Amino acid sequence: MTEGDAPLVVAPGTVSLEDLARVLAGASVVLEPSFWPRVEAASQIVAKAARADVPAYGINTGFGKLASTRIAADQTELLQRNLIVSHCCGVGPATPEPVVRLMMALKIISLGCGASGVRRDIIEQLQAMLAGGVCPLVPQQGSVGASGDLAPLAHMTAVMIGEGEAIVDGRTVPGREALAAVGLSPVTLGPKEGLALINGTQFSTAYAIAGLLRAHRLACAALVTGALSVDATMASTAPFRPEIQQLRGHAGQIAAGVALMSLLDGSDIRQSHLEGDERVQDPYCLRCQPQVAGAALDVLTQAARTLTIEANAVTDNPLVLVESGEIVSGGNFHAEPVAFAADQIALVVSEIGAISERRIATLVDPALNFGLPPFLTPDPGLNSGFMIAEVTAAALYAENKQRAAPCSIDSTPTSANQEDHVSMAAHAARRLSDMADNLAAILGIELLVAAQGIGLRLPHLTSPALAAVIAALREQVPALGPDRYMADDLAKAKALVEAGMLPRVAMSVLGQNPFPSLA
Repeated sequence: MTEGDAPLVVAPGTVSLEDLARVLAGASVVLEPSFWPRVEAASQIVAKAARADVPAYGINTGFGKLASTRIAADQTELLQRNLIVSHCCGVGPATPEPVVRLMMALKIISLGCGASGVRRDIIEQLQAMLAGGVCPLVPQQGSVGASGDLAPLAHMTAVMIGEGEAIVDGRTVPGREALAAVGLSPVTLGPKEGLALINGTQFSTAYAIAGLLRAHRLACAALVTGALSVDATMASTAPFRPEIQQLRGHAGQIAAGVALMSLLDGSDIRQSHLEGDERVQDPYCLRCQPQVAGAALDVLTQAARTLTIEANAVTDNPLVLVESGEIVSGGNFHAEPVAFAADQIALVVSEIGAISERRIATLVDPALNFGLPPFLTPDPGLNSGFMIAEVTAAALYAENKQRAAPCSIDSTPTSANQEDHVSMAAHAARRLSDMADNLAAILGIELLVAAQGIGLRLPHLTSPALAAVIAALREQVPALGPDRYMADDLAKAKALVEAGMLPRVAMSVLGQNPFPSLA
């Protein structure tokens, strides 16, 4: 746990994206105590149903297509254990530990609503694992996003019962050994508890939230690289005027225009070509930044609303209605809202990269960059400058464009046609990580290219905020003279983008935060 020693107290229904970002950063969570009575009441309803003669799905019956098979009361514990180990069918690389921790926290929140019928011991086991740094090894592939994220959540649950594998102190060990390392013992699952743990959208939602937060950070970085490109090309700031954005009315566009104007305020480069510039209008990749970045920000805000609701939701099946004492089967495990949100985020990541790549192409093209040398090298011909850096940006953008195709429209029947329409939310959300990696690299290339272009505009200077960003870059990457090995420069620039350096340095000069939030 690296986000302070005190755990985050979560009250289902009120957990925010900021709270979930803390979990990704290492915070553990505990359920707000006022929710325990409801948890225990729901558990008692399930226990009573398990002893009754009336069939109750997943409590005294089989699962999925086997729901008509009755299970004797003395076999319910074995039923739940068999459910978990049989569903541990994940394949592929291990899910990153921060995403697994967030998945565990989301499961605590969902079970803590008191509609799943699990005992307090089950939630406390998850809490203790988080606090002790026990991270189940969860393969990334195997979920279709309905009936919940069955395989990934089964791998999480397996560790709770002493099965499977987990990571503790950087070592992968058997689940039972991982629990013992932090003073825990395996739990025995009671009626419905295995089903409650693996039915749900927490794997998909955790990946989608991680992707959302990264996409927003990169969208803010893109406003900085976009502003740098404006000065590097000696483009006009008139299209960013607030009157234009207000006339259209979209909140994201208005906010993007404000951010761009703030970043470019005080630019001597801008003042130097207010008169005598024969160009009438700039290319869309420069001029339409508020419209494109703003639309992206609005979509991210919409996805944030969906994912915040999902993070606070009960998504297993059947559900326990404490007030009436009923146990009701439904379909909250279907992750269609998460799949749609992930598809939206993928579109945003792709489009931010698309317009950034066009700005890079504009800057290296002597026909478009308004007097700068080809490929921004002082000695073109003998040197290639940023020629292939632009090609790399194009390749990364093309990858993201292909990955942005919607996953949510691709359903396939599973479980002997019992689960005949599924969301594909899991890989819709998982791809966001690779797409964000590509976008960070594209923006890193734009940072390098735009900073080089601004340097070639001397003696004219950019704005104080953008000059500070360039100065921070130059501490890591010097301006390009004769050709040199470029891969290290690209890696360092990408790292600066990923670290949030661009907005942070700009804000330190501006004395305010002009960047739009997800609220």
